[in-house]
Amino acid sequence: MCMLTLIIRAILVYLIVLIVFRLMGKRQLGQMQPFELVLTLIIADLATIPMAESSVPILHGLVPLLTLVTVHFFLALATRSSNFLNKVISGKPVIVVNPKGIDYQAIKNLNISVDDLFEAIRGCGFFSLDEVQYAIVETNGTVNVLPKKDSSPVTVGDLKETMPQENLKLEKLKEIDETTIPITLVAEGKINKNNLKLSKLNESKLQKIIKNAGGKHVKDVLILTIDGNGKIYYQQKKGTFKTWEIDYSKEIV
Repeated sequence: MCMLTLIIRAILVYLIVLIVFRLMGKRQLGQMQPFELVLTLIIADLATIPMAESSVPILHGLVPLLTLVTVHFFLALATRSSNFLNKVISGKPVIVVNPKGIDYQAIKNLNISVDDLFEAIRGCGFFSLDEVQYAIVETNGTVNVLPKKDSSPVTVGDLKETMPQENLKLEKLKEIDETTIPITLVAEGKINKNNLKLSKLNESKLQKIIKNAGGKHVKDVLILTIDGNGKIYYQQKKGTFKTWEIDYSKEIV
C-alpha cells in the first residue's frame, strides 16, 4: 500500500510539474531569463518533497510550487509591461565587440573572460575578430554576432545584379554608422527613449514614421527598428512587417 501511494504521488506530481512547465512556455534551458532559471531549479527541488516523502502531505509540496508559478506569471507580466522592471530583473543586452575591438569594460562588468568570449564567437561560426563587426551578449547569456560585410555568408540577394544607388552618409547620426546593427525604437507598444535619442529622432518624427506605415498609435506597434542606413523595420501587433528607408536629411530635426 505504501509503495502504491508513492507511485500515485509521483505520477500526480509529475503531471502537475509538466503542466507548470507548459504554462511557462517553450524556452529551452539556454534561452531562459535569470528569474525563469531560478524558478526552474526551485520547482525541481520542491517537486521531490511530496514525491519521495510519504509522511509529507502532498499539498505541502504543491502549494509552494503553485504559488511560485503564480508569482512567475505576474513577474513575467510586469517585465513585459515595464521597460524599467525588465532591465532590473532581466538586465539588458551588452555590446562586447564593436568596430574598435573588444570592449574590455563590458566583459569585465559581465564577469566573462576573453577566452569565454572567443568560445562564444566560435560557436557562432566565426574564428577571428577580424570577421566580427559587433558581438552582443543577450539577457539570457547567449552571444549573437553581426559579421563584417566581407565576412557575411553569400545570399541570393548578393548574386543579383542591382542598379547603382547613392550611398547615403548619415553625417548627422554620428553615434550610428552605416554598418551598425538596427536599434529598437518601439517594442510591444513602448518607446525606447534612449534609442530614440540615439537615433536623433523625436516622438513627433516617430509618429510620422508610424503614420506613413499605415499605423495610428505607438501602442499598436509590435516592433520598429532603424539602422544606420535609415532602413526601417516595422510591424504592427496585428499585421505583417514592412521595410523601407528614410532620408535622414529630412527626418532628423
